[in-house]
Order: sequence, then C-alpha cells, then structure tokens
Amino acid sequence: MAKYGRMRTPLYEQHQSLGGKFIDFGGWELPVQYSGIIEEHETVRTTAGLFDVSHMGEIEVKGPDALNVVQKLVTGDAAKLRDNQVLYSLMCYDDGGVVDDLLIYRYTASHFLLVVNAANIDKDYSWVLEHAPTTTTVENLSASYAQLALQGPQAEEILQQLTPFPLEKIPFFYFVPSVVISGHFALVSRTGYTGEDGFEIYTSPEAAPFVWEKILKAGRPLGLLPIGLGARDTLRLEANLPLYGNELSPEITPLEAGLSAFVKFSKGEFIGRSALQLQKEMGIPRELLGFTMLERGIPRSTYPVTVGGDRVGHVASGGYSPSLKQNIGLALIARGKVAEGGNLAVIVRDKPIAARRIPLPFYRKRYKRK
Repeated sequence: MAKYGRMRTPLYEQHQSLGGKFIDFGGWELPVQYSGIIEEHETVRTTAGLFDVSHMGEIEVKGPDALNVVQKLVTGDAAKLRDNQVLYSLMCYDDGGVVDDLLIYRYTASHFLLVVNAANIDKDYSWVLEHAPTTTTVENLSASYAQLALQGPQAEEILQQLTPFPLEKIPFFYFVPSVVISGHFALVSRTGYTGEDGFEIYTSPEAAPFVWEKILKAGRPLGLLPIGLGARDTLRLEANLPLYGNELSPEITPLEAGLSAFVKFSKGEFIGRSALQLQKEMGIPRELLGFTMLERGIPRSTYPVTVGGDRVGHVASGGYSPSLKQNIGLALIARGKVAEGGNLAVIVRDKPIAARRIPLPFYRKRYKRK
C-alpha cells in the first residue's frame, strides 16, 4: 500500500529542490544523499541532521484489551511502560522468527501507537488484526502521519527555537503527544536511529513541508543539513542498531541477533515465547558479531564469512565507517567460532579478505544523553 498514493513522501518536492539523489527503498522514492554520505554522517555526529522518515508506518491499537493485545504480540514488557513512554520491541512468529521490530508508544493502557518499518506496513497491520479481539480497534494510520527525525548533539537547541515547550523535559524514550512546532501540532519523542540524541516528530502530511523548512532554517546557522538514507544506514550501523531484512528476518530470531535484552520471558506468554525459550535452553546456534576489515575490501550484506577456511556465516550489514575511518561490518555466524579479537575472513569477489572481531557497538556517543 502506498501511504500517499505514489510511494513518495509529502517532502518529495523539498528533496528535489535540495538536490537529493533518489533511490528505490522498498518501493519508496527516497533521497539516498544530498551533499554526500560522509559529510552528512559527520554532520549528525557533530552538529545535527534532519531526516525524512515519513515512509515508516503507524498502527493504532485502542480499546479495553489494548495492553493485553500488545503484550501478546511483542517480546518486551509493555505492562511496565508509563503513559507517554516508548518501548523498542519485536514481534515474532510462533517459531521465533521476527515479523518486525518496532517502537511502541503508550498513551494509556487502552491506547498504543505502533511504529513499524515501511516495507512491513501491510504485513504488520494484518498480523496485529489477526491477533486482536473484536473489543480492540486496530487502525492503519500511516497515511495520516509524516515523520521527521532531527538527530545530533545540537538537535534540542535547534528545535527549541520553534516551540515554547521545554524540550529538556522529554527524557530518552518518552514522548509528548501534542507539541506546537511553528504553529503546527506534532507528537514529539526523544528517540532515533543514529546513536545520537535527538527527536522524532510526527505531524500531518499537510504540515510536514512547512515544519521541514522551518527546522532547516533554524538550524542552518549551526550547520544543520538534510540527511539521506545513505548516512542513516552508516549511522545506525556504527551504533549497532538492527535493520529489518539484514540483522532481523523471519529466519533470524532476536536471540541470534543479540537482542536478548528485549525478550522478557518473565512477563508471561507472547507469540514465539516457547520457541525462543527452547532455543535459549538448547543453545543459541548463531550470534551477531562486529568486525573490522584488516585489508582493503568492503564487506557487503550476504557476503560469506569464513574461519580457518570454513564457511561459518554471512555479512548482515557492512560498509565504510566515517567515524572509525575504516571498513566495518556485522556478521551472523555459528556461535563460538571466533572469540573477541579473533580473526575471520570475508569473501569479497571470491577472495578471502582478513578481518578481526571487535566489540559492539562500533561507536558510542561522546556526551551524556538526557
């Protein structure tokens, strides 16, 4: 389903005017870069960047059984959420494979907003509907939202110029349902996908171009730039944030992806619990590890990974790290095949290129997050 009919966000014309270079991303025509991936990446790490993420999906769950529905669907414990708190979690199939990873926004115990990946909107909506009782209203509101992400050390200073609401009062992974930004109402959360401080701003498709322009204008003296999908991917890779289809899929469980902290067995039943519990007890067969290349060669998704000449897995994500100034990657391999600091090889064009396992995440922010 196209959120806006043509698989373009409400900011398409703004991206064109800024010289954005477009690519197809899950059926969406989105900018991969403007001034250049490395410059955009470094701008987010040092100042701030503005992203259009309006292709993401929003599914509302309302009713007296809303909390029970969400608890059944996700691996995390939504019952521990306070009102106006956000939870990162996963939805799993019965066999433990991942339907999607998502953010859960709790308004109240009877009202939740699920923010899901763009390519999975229809699948996720059907999945939630399938597991919701008739007492619960499930609505796909994706076409009603545009989403901007303002990320970086100076994100708060920039956005504060446009709203009377004291943004320092929004803790990490909390949200305010109604903030006035340049005269337009928006849901604002202190969340992001970059490893930096920042905000995600949900507003109407009609208001989005105006808000986008206002934020760019306010941030221009501080060095704010529009940021494309290319830098979004390098930023999330450095911060070890998973991408559905790479680190997560129906064939990869959260435990294999290194996301055990987001699987709360103690909360009770949820879809996939039995399979994940069995995997945990029997021994998790694969692990996600970080590595840096020791020789020239760029690790790409699906490239084979070997240890001692034997294939042990594949690259999930990889590329050049502007922060580390070297090629890095995430690999999903058989558990226990290589220790921290141990050597492995990535097969690039049929040639094994030396690499070394290093700790995750590759990058940690340089300042205290509020």
